[in-house]
Amino acid sequence: MSVARTLLVAGCGDVGGRLATQMLAVGWRTYGLRRTVAELPVGVLAVAGDLQQSICPPQWPQEPLDYLVYCAAATSHDEAGYRAAYVDGLRNVLAWLAQHGQTPKRLLFVSSSGVYGQQGGEWIDETSAAEATGYSGRIMLEAEQLALNSGVAASVVRLTGIYGPGREWLLTQVRQGYRVVSEPPLYGNRIHADDAAGLLAFLLQADARGVALDDCYIGVDDQPAALHEVVAWLREQLGVSHWSEQSTVRRSGSKRCSNARARAMGWQPQYPSYREGYAAILAGDA
Repeated sequence: MSVARTLLVAGCGDVGGRLATQMLAVGWRTYGLRRTVAELPVGVLAVAGDLQQSICPPQWPQEPLDYLVYCAAATSHDEAGYRAAYVDGLRNVLAWLAQHGQTPKRLLFVSSSGVYGQQGGEWIDETSAAEATGYSGRIMLEAEQLALNSGVAASVVRLTGIYGPGREWLLTQVRQGYRVVSEPPLYGNRIHADDAAGLLAFLLQADARGVALDDCYIGVDDQPAALHEVVAWLREQLGVSHWSEQSTVRRSGSKRCSNARARAMGWQPQYPSYREGYAAILAGDA
């Protein structure tokens, strides 16, 4: 019989909550830290706390923790907000671990493909240069280094554009008839929220089985796609025929991220492209 593992998800929001649910289903004892614990999934052990406050939450687990997933989200999208969420928050959690004499087997730090500055449609993998020019990518790289140098075995998981129920910005734009340029194509990368959680769950279970993990993984579906292609497909699915006079769908950067490293370990996304993922959302199934 396998030994039950203990997991703390620090920042147990959308993706973190989906991860917690998946780990409960395979018998892991799972704690979720967030400010509003009433929103935690059923069965998750509540830790009411604010990652951005230095005082350890009173409900911090007293038992040894086998795994920690740091899955925070910035509450304000500016430089101070990013630093508070990703660097200061992680530093606080590492201090709370030390305070309780806890050394997890591994820390997974949920990062972003925004650490890559490439803009010419290049293919990107974990060995590509991560040279972000914007503050968000720079701060995320700083937080990654904090995780990797924490004294706890760590892997960073760079998620691409997460979509799913409640993350429907592009659907709203398409319904409004907003245009998108087709030349040059603006390549985008995405992953369904369930697959983002699924990749984290896959890595945790692999580590628990004794599989040696790399220090970095990209979380993305199988088919990066040009934005105009995605918009055209969504227009057809939604029956949108008009075009807005006001503005266009805009995005910065253009790159294609590869999930080959995760797939080589045996991971497969449930939604291999935007078609399956958005079809499930539109059908109310995901």
